[in-house]
Amino acid sequence: MKILWEYYKTIKTNNTAYRSALFVVLATMFILLLPLLAMQITDEVVWSVSDFVVAGVLLMGTGFTYLLVTSKADNIIYRVAAAVALMTSLLIVWTNLAVGIIGSEHNPLNLMFIAVLGVVIIGSIIARFNPHGMSRTLFLAALTQALVAIIALIAEQGEPSVKPIEIVIVNGFFILLWMASAWLFRKSARQQVAVS
Repeated sequence: MKILWEYYKTIKTNNTAYRSALFVVLATMFILLLPLLAMQITDEVVWSVSDFVVAGVLLMGTGFTYLLVTSKADNIIYRVAAAVALMTSLLIVWTNLAVGIIGSEHNPLNLMFIAVLGVVIIGSIIARFNPHGMSRTLFLAALTQALVAIIALIAEQGEPSVKPIEIVIVNGFFILLWMASAWLFRKSARQQVAVS
């Protein structure tokens, strides 16, 4: 809570931080405008008010988290690594809520992805967002994602609605994103050591 209060005071006194926060709000509104417009054109897009609220919270939460995490980072590689990690987290949540990663969004196996996000959140807090610790955390997230995929493949064997190749491809995509972010954080840590 103290970190959020400090960030609020920084936004209040810092014009750049205020503009960044305003950008997050405006970008969220623009992104939410797309499905709203699509609903006027086609019957294929049907969002309820709660869908817009959840999407808005996810998008703004991701944007503000990025601003908070990178507020003291002057290293561009660190910023890109944080963006990749946060976008991967957002994609996992969004995909699970919309259609599900393992079968439909109603498949209880999709709840296993909470473990992946838990590794990222708890690991980031323990690492204090230090690039070296973040690299390890995101590598562990990739391993956890792989473990979830293996469990899903075993549990869904013989289930006609879930194709094993889909589980492998989708989870492989997320594993690659976690690994890319871990590599970028590692590169950021090396750059930080070289500068100091």
